[in-house]
Amino acid sequence: MTDERRRTGSHQERYVGEQDLTTWRTRLGRFLVRCARWLARRLGPHAALLVPLVVGLGIVVAMTAASAEVYESVMDQDDAAALDQPLLDAAMSVRSPALDALVTAYTHVGGVVWMPVLTVAAMLALVVARRSWTPVVLITVAAAGSLLMTVAGKPLVGRARPDLEDAVPPYEYSASFPSGHSLNAFVVAGIVAYLLVLRQRARLVRVLTIAAAVVFAGTMALSRVYLGHHWFTDVLVSQTLGAAWLALVITAHRLHLTVRQRGAADGARP
Repeated sequence: MTDERRRTGSHQERYVGEQDLTTWRTRLGRFLVRCARWLARRLGPHAALLVPLVVGLGIVVAMTAASAEVYESVMDQDDAAALDQPLLDAAMSVRSPALDALVTAYTHVGGVVWMPVLTVAAMLALVVARRSWTPVVLITVAAAGSLLMTVAGKPLVGRARPDLEDAVPPYEYSASFPSGHSLNAFVVAGIVAYLLVLRQRARLVRVLTIAAAVVFAGTMALSRVYLGHHWFTDVLVSQTLGAAWLALVITAHRLHLTVRQRGAADGARP
């Protein structure tokens, strides 16, 4: 089969450039593949995707609880927190009415109204373009895990936001950690970028897609610090949690692709 034909149809999403996502080079990766194939034989072909995602949601809860413990320990010692006030002071020093209005409008994109709208719009566009339900599963699970971390993390830590006198209205009163805007923007932008690069052949296009996702997630996080709605360490740890969850979702998808590809290969053998 030529490279051109290999990247068409159902085979196309197996590749990011020349990298075959169904090839696992580490012992841990090969172990996960064996587990996924065992699940597929006993529970059906979709189990290799769904079971790791369900397990991943459990891991998300554990990650959030663990990060809360680590976060509180660090805050008690004022190590990372030493960054927070100086960076907030720096943000306050460059504020202006026009910039405040611009950043406020931008941060609303990552809020509880516009972020779900953009997520659903991106999901539907990908479904139509790919003629596949994969975007629905991956984006829904990725977003659900991100939301779960946000909802679970706030009462676990209960960190206070910066003083209202240091913030730009409209004010927010929930706990400061984790930053839902930062976490959700990272996860949603990341999973959409992943789904896009699976179908992009040109290296430059893939680089630009990933760069756009990074810029969106990064600027959304910085907007929260600029407005005084979160401390810098809130958005930093939130994006770390987002990266870990995104890696779990992508790994589950890779396992599904691997089981499906190897199953098709076995079925083609005489």
